[in-house]
Parts: sequence; structure tokens; C-alpha cells
Amino acid sequence: MLSDYLRAEFGEKTYRLSLSSGCSCPNRDGHAGHGGCTFCSAGGSGEFAAPAAPVDEQIRVAKTRIAGKTNAQRFIAYFQAFTNTYGNIDRLRRLYLDTIMRDEIAALSLGTRPDCLGPEVMDMLLELNEIKPVWVELGLQTIHDETALRIHRGYPLSVFDESYVRLKSAGFSVIVHMIMNLPGESRKDMLDSIRYLSKLDPALDGIKIQMLQILKGTAMAEEYEKEPFELMDLEAYAALIGECARILPSDTVLHRMTGDGPRRLLLAPLWCLDKKRVLNRLNRELRESMIRRT
Repeated sequence: MLSDYLRAEFGEKTYRLSLSSGCSCPNRDGHAGHGGCTFCSAGGSGEFAAPAAPVDEQIRVAKTRIAGKTNAQRFIAYFQAFTNTYGNIDRLRRLYLDTIMRDEIAALSLGTRPDCLGPEVMDMLLELNEIKPVWVELGLQTIHDETALRIHRGYPLSVFDESYVRLKSAGFSVIVHMIMNLPGESRKDMLDSIRYLSKLDPALDGIKIQMLQILKGTAMAEEYEKEPFELMDLEAYAALIGECARILPSDTVLHRMTGDGPRRLLLAPLWCLDKKRVLNRLNRELRESMIRRT
């Protein structure tokens, strides 16, 4: 479990702070495409991040938000929304250095795209990684290029493969984001993506899996409202997560197995809103999966 991994890695309870870098995305401004991935909201999938502000204020706000959930004194600084290695490299270096040098920050985690890891970015990440661990989170979502075209991801699988090898060769921890139930994908397609990741060499450090969530204002929502496609119920999704857990290597950390869709934006599936019920069901499935695995 992630909590056990974090305690083992950092020697104490550690909690994630969701922060904002102020970056945009090349899939929105025309460099890789326009409008972003079809599932991505106007907030760049970072609705729960602290509001854009100086990092001091962001950290204070983020700590306040989680004060009732944890007594942790050290944190992962997680820059989630949009593409956090895209933009003015000097500005990003200052921001991330300011963040990572703080005593309460145990590691820096950057959500990004595999097509936004050029030489200057890699040099910056290497500099940061010399100070404290840097986790690079790659938004892959699926290995299937046909699906990638449908959701307007903006790059082929080969770009992910190349960037993954470069990151691992440079000593970074890599976490891959996957979305289950993308339109047109069968259960086999989804599991083939997991099997692909399970065979990566060097081995994958971590994975974040979530159910597709249809959010108001997205191109995916327009598609879904015109021609609804079938979405899994909680039982089917839990069974899928259990199968994913059995496929993945035992040392690949499952960082996430569901996502939080903002209540005001979520169109479907509405069972995602009952987070306590969802997590209880998924945790039960994981325990049963581990028993079957042994």
C-alpha cells in the first residue's frame, strides 16, 4: 500500500500536497494540439490543487485543507494540473528549487507528458534530484494508439517508451497514469495496457489508475451525451483493479486506484462520488487479490 511505502521510504508518515505550477499544456496551445485531451477539464485535472499563488501561500492552503486528515509533518509536493515541465525553464527551476529546499518537503512529484522532457528539462530535473527525490508522473492513459487518437492525447506510444527509458536511465522514479474504460476499449484492451507496463525494463516504480470520469465542459462529455457508451459499475471496476494488481510486479507501488471527480462537474459514473464506499470496496478487492496472488 502507498502509505506503507511512504513510511518505509521517508521513515515517517508522509502526505501529498497538491500544488499549482501555473503551467499550461502543449496539447492546448497548438504545439501538440488544441483543446487538450478530450477527458481533461478546464482545470487541467487539478481542481483540488491549492490556488495559483506564491508557493509559500500554496503550501499553507494545502496544509490547511488536509489538517483534519493527517498529522504528517513531511510532505510530497505534487504539481498535478496541466504539464509541469512545459514553459519558461528559468521560472520553473526557481519555483521547484524554492519548493524542494523546504524542510517539510520530502520529495517533489511532477505531473507531465512524455513529449515535454527535452534536454533543458532533464538538466533541471537532474539538478533537483540531487537535492531530494524527484518523481516524474507521466500521463499515458492507454498504450493503444487508436484510443490515443480518439482522446486527442497528442503523441504515440513510441514517445512514451523513449522518455521512460531516458528517465529511468537518469535515475528518476517514474509513476504512470492510466485511465480505465476509455471509449472503444474492451476489458482486454485495458488489461493489455497493464501487462505492457508490467513488462517495462527497467521496472515501473509506481502507477496511478482511475476510472474514466465524464466531466461537464469537456469534449468527452459532448461525445458521451451525443452517443453514450457503457461505463463500468463499481463491482466491475473493482474486479478490474484486482486483476491489475495481480498482473503488476509486487514492487510496483499502486499510488492511486480511483480518482476524485468534482461533484459540480461529474456527469458519470456517479458512484465515484461515494468515495468511502468506493475505497472500501477497492481495498477489499485488493486484499482478496493479494491472497489469490500468493
